[in-house]
Amino acid sequence: MTTTTTRQQLLAACNDLLQPQLFKDYGPNGLQVEGREHIRHIVSGVTASRALIEAAISAKADAIFVHHGLFWRGQDGTVTGWMKQRLQLLLQHDINLLAYHLPLDAHPELGNNAQLAKRFGFRVQRTFGEQDLGLLGEREDGQHFARANDVAQLMHSVLGRDPICIEGDGRPIRRVAWCSGGAQSYFEAAIAAGADAFITGELSEPQAHLARETGVAFLACGHHATERYGAPAVAQHVATQLGLTHQFVDIDNPA
Repeated sequence: MTTTTTRQQLLAACNDLLQPQLFKDYGPNGLQVEGREHIRHIVSGVTASRALIEAAISAKADAIFVHHGLFWRGQDGTVTGWMKQRLQLLLQHDINLLAYHLPLDAHPELGNNAQLAKRFGFRVQRTFGEQDLGLLGEREDGQHFARANDVAQLMHSVLGRDPICIEGDGRPIRRVAWCSGGAQSYFEAAIAAGADAFITGELSEPQAHLARETGVAFLACGHHATERYGAPAVAQHVATQLGLTHQFVDIDNPA
């Protein structure tokens, strides 16, 4: 049976679960736009795009829960253009916007990286990298991948898109490191941690050379594709806890 909760109770439940105060992030984690006081229905998505906001309006959502909120590194702080349009829709329809970036990546059960491990069939052995966001592990069945292309095939079957695969030196893949989204800068930390392959969302120019020179495979599987799972997992968990309804809206993004 659906109940109603308050904005503050929803925010408190999210903060208790994700512990945003433990992370150094470039934007605000938590309530980014204040909407109506009482919450019954949550829509979750990856990014607070206009398309997601419009979908939430159609779904009569009281709150939107996302990984990428309104604020990105390097913004000039003005409320014009796309920012005005998004804010205008949220305010006109009195919808709350909650966004959690690094805390959502890092949650050990519901976060983006933990959800990838679940879908890929990986057993987590340890964390690595800045703020311990990256995960290192191996297959749950104890087997190894014969080569990097076998990892790429798994990525395709799970995520529904072909990754960019820099094969490294062709070694068998026993230890895998992964970090969702734009974590290509974690590649060197993954190499130092002993990974045979590193999985993330994006590839930048230096990583292709590092893969060839170090022999460690690099797989770029899509920023959006690797971050589709944390937001709905957390939103559903909190909705169940508070007796609310929830739906995930996936606004496709080729990035």
